[in-house]
Amino acid sequence: MQNKLSFNQSSVSLEITGLPDYSNNENKDQISIISQWKLTIIDKPLIEGKFEHLGPIMDAFYIYSNILIKNEIPIYESKLIDIKADDLHIHNIVLKSSKPNVKPLILNIGNSLLSDIINCFDQLNESSKVRIKIDNLSTNIPKKERYGFSNKFNFFNFIMPSFISICSLILCSSAFIYFYDHSEYKEKNELLNSK
Repeated sequence: MQNKLSFNQSSVSLEITGLPDYSNNENKDQISIISQWKLTIIDKPLIEGKFEHLGPIMDAFYIYSNILIKNEIPIYESKLIDIKADDLHIHNIVLKSSKPNVKPLILNIGNSLLSDIINCFDQLNESSKVRIKIDNLSTNIPKKERYGFSNKFNFFNFIMPSFISICSLILCSSAFIYFYDHSEYKEKNELLNSK
């Protein structure tokens, strides 16, 4: 009996089918031997394949998304998949079949669908129920770069503007306390006390 696991994000679903590796005493709910995968995108044709297709396709999406983040020319080409930007919001995907005489599958997706696909792949990578040999899957992109934060410096640049804004606000507010005219407050207190 094969196991099935689904990873969902908004309008995208990734289904992994496979078996545990009983020779490693794995849990019966585990998947280490992937026999099939399916990527379902709402209003788009079903994308499916064998394990050997999953790694290159995941790599393609990770590499392409990192190219977008780095503001380089958004284009990725390989034997199985081509991805290029039509404009800032539309991405053209050409999936080529490994079988002869099968026409390529062409998809156009927006930024939100691209993000949902990447999120499903991230869920698969982080799942404790699916064990995939690292040398077969997504070795081209380190995990930190999948999220767009390649190192601590980039994270520091992301947080720093907000931190500076808050500090500036506190400094300006505290400066006004020193310039506030306390004489009016004292006069009001004296009038109230005299009554």
